[in-house]
Amino acid sequence: MSLAAPTTVFVITHEFHPRRGGIATFTEEIARAGAESGHSIEVWAQQIRPGETAPDDPTWPFVLRRLPSLKGTHNFSCRLALARQLIRERRRLRHATVYLSEPGPMLALMMLMPWSAFRPRRLVLTFHGSEILRFHADPVTRWLTRRLIRHAFRISTLTRYTRQLLCERFPEAAPKTFLTPGALRPDFATKFSLSTPTPARASDKIIVLTVGRLHPRKGQLFTLEALQALPPELRDRVEYWIVGATGKPRYENTLRSAAARPGLTVRFLGDVPAIRLETIYAQADIFGLTSIDHGHSVEGFGLVYLEASAHGLPVVAHRVGGVSEAVLDGETGFLVPPHHPSRLTAAFRKLIEDPALRRTFGETGRTWARRTTWARSAELLFDPGDELPENAPA
Repeated sequence: MSLAAPTTVFVITHEFHPRRGGIATFTEEIARAGAESGHSIEVWAQQIRPGETAPDDPTWPFVLRRLPSLKGTHNFSCRLALARQLIRERRRLRHATVYLSEPGPMLALMMLMPWSAFRPRRLVLTFHGSEILRFHADPVTRWLTRRLIRHAFRISTLTRYTRQLLCERFPEAAPKTFLTPGALRPDFATKFSLSTPTPARASDKIIVLTVGRLHPRKGQLFTLEALQALPPELRDRVEYWIVGATGKPRYENTLRSAAARPGLTVRFLGDVPAIRLETIYAQADIFGLTSIDHGHSVEGFGLVYLEASAHGLPVVAHRVGGVSEAVLDGETGFLVPPHHPSRLTAAFRKLIEDPALRRTFGETGRTWARRTTWARSAELLFDPGDELPENAPA
């Protein structure tokens, strides 16, 4: 379905390529889908950090503008730098749709909302989960968030869980909020179809794979300990591969110390480039990401679960946040209540011992991962009508 009419959209984000993670992927794919639907899309993104070498993609169908003063953090200096940019560009923004896909730009625009001259014609917001709790916890930010929501044209979340969380904390968001579910990147749809043959294996062991930054919320330690608790004869058949950049050095040290215990082979692969990650997915047998709620940080969805399913991997995860909307319990994987280590070990054991079940979950997961598209989400976000598009999921 095509959009009703093209619009000019400014997508403003602190998290964009070459940053890794769900928000960066979400922002890039929404911008791509909006541009391919006929909108004029201009992305404002953070500057490239030293050591970030992945080049910008010249085939992107949108304009990418790197803001040299934007470091991509949520601290006050970064908010102030973006607020100044918004002030300088106020004449362009006042006649366009401004889309804030994550909390950094929201915090910057909150500083300007008291003045009507700095408000865009249409303001569209996406909330992912953790920022809702952080914004609500601070009285000043809570008040500013409510003001921002009141002036928003539309608001989206990726899951029903996040929508409920947002509307409980900020009830004024309810009439404007709808779902824009996460989807696979376009290259997944072509590279990993149902008929894609399984590549030759590099190892005769069963590979359990985790992809995610090394952070307590991602729960690599729970997966590691669950695998270490397997009976020795099963543990000898398994390798645990951990992909992800360091998010918390202290946590990584704890994780490496636990991995050094005898009995289970553990490989830390670091933050690997996308082309190598595809090879790693193809060599794996089971995907495990056992996220937990950690302070104000929650798992609102998890695009990586869809990517794992697209590669035909059965998934083991904790039933927290919006994970149940990415993993179908008993169909594409197993969901286990957090902090039940014996049940987590049992879930891994069942998949390790039953290759037919792994194949069944994997085949179902390939289909499940393709159920939504970025084009539909872009339509819901950027349709210029005063009402939500017909059949917008609430």
